Amino acid sequence: MLTDHTIKFNKLLTPFSFLYGIGVRFRNQLFDWKILRTERYDLPIICVGNLTVGGTGKTPHTEYIIRLIKDRYRVAVLSRGYKRKTSGFLLADQRSTSKDIGDEPYQMKRKFPDILVAVDADRRRGIRNLLALPENKRPEVIVLDDAFQHRYVAPTLNILLTDCHRLYTQDKLLPAGRLREPMDGARRADVIIVTKCESYIQPIDFRIIEEDIHLSAYQELYFSRILYGELEPVFSGKAPKRTLKGLASTTEVLLVSGIASPAPLEKEIHKYTEHVTSLIFPDHHAFDRHDIQKIQTAFKRLTSTSKLIIITEKDAARLRDLPSLPMEWFSHLYCLPITVGFCMDREKQFQELIVKHIDTRIKNHPILR
Repeated sequence: MLTDHTIKFNKLLTPFSFLYGIGVRFRNQLFDWKILRTERYDLPIICVGNLTVGGTGKTPHTEYIIRLIKDRYRVAVLSRGYKRKTSGFLLADQRSTSKDIGDEPYQMKRKFPDILVAVDADRRRGIRNLLALPENKRPEVIVLDDAFQHRYVAPTLNILLTDCHRLYTQDKLLPAGRLREPMDGARRADVIIVTKCESYIQPIDFRIIEEDIHLSAYQELYFSRILYGELEPVFSGKAPKRTLKGLASTTEVLLVSGIASPAPLEKEIHKYTEHVTSLIFPDHHAFDRHDIQKIQTAFKRLTSTSKLIIITEKDAARLRDLPSLPMEWFSHLYCLPITVGFCMDREKQFQELIVKHIDTRIKNHPILR
């Protein structure tokens, strides 16, 4: 069985979850009654989001879609830009930092420099600004990152992610649990992806989860897993090329992470060396000089002649911006990129779903071309 039945909830906070639920349900009802207005657009708008706070894998799934369609269409990613130091609409360029646009948009702009990456907490305003660009730059497809609850915009394809170890059907509303809204909000999804699965799904797990989620007739269910890439120097050209498989059994690793769910990353690195020291920071943590000193102290405690620091791509975005990193880190600091793959031999089917959706929308609105 995939899901973790040891999920713990804070029962003392249940009354507050009840009150929170009343507020969220009322807000959703205002949209359903059309008292609050939802904007619809002619071009394909694909939303990737979830019902929970915490990591379900939105960024790697968004990047998967970008990678799939970027050579076929003019693509824009629109994000809120969580924890950025700016406000309003901002179109990223090569000079943008994680402080300007947020961790995830910065990471996507670095990976895909030829696509449009924009941030705006007001997604309607963000879309208007993207559509006001010159015709040769105007996007044909917009991917909304983490906008499932942003109901002022109606996506043409709504993709909902849920962690296989903590399905939204087994969670509770904030603050007792992690749900941002009641689980019946999943009815707005066209596609549901159960993320972070093991490489092979037992057929019985597929059936159990499908029954648990109670798919509607219009919904499709997929299972995905994390795929780890090769180690990349955070500062290109400063550190030698290394691979996880090439690590010696005596190699000592200092794993530094400021993400919502670091456990899968720890598990992956433990496959290659037993000598792993973890420093866990909160999700989207803004590293400061005290954190750098803490990391430096932990790194100096490693006694092996073969030692390195491994961080996530998102953490790399924040650390690159710091002006006072110890010089000795430059030859020891690596990030571990991740992508996603689909289980049950359904990757091609998912790709066809995305491309067909976009092609159909563009065909029905040829002015988009």
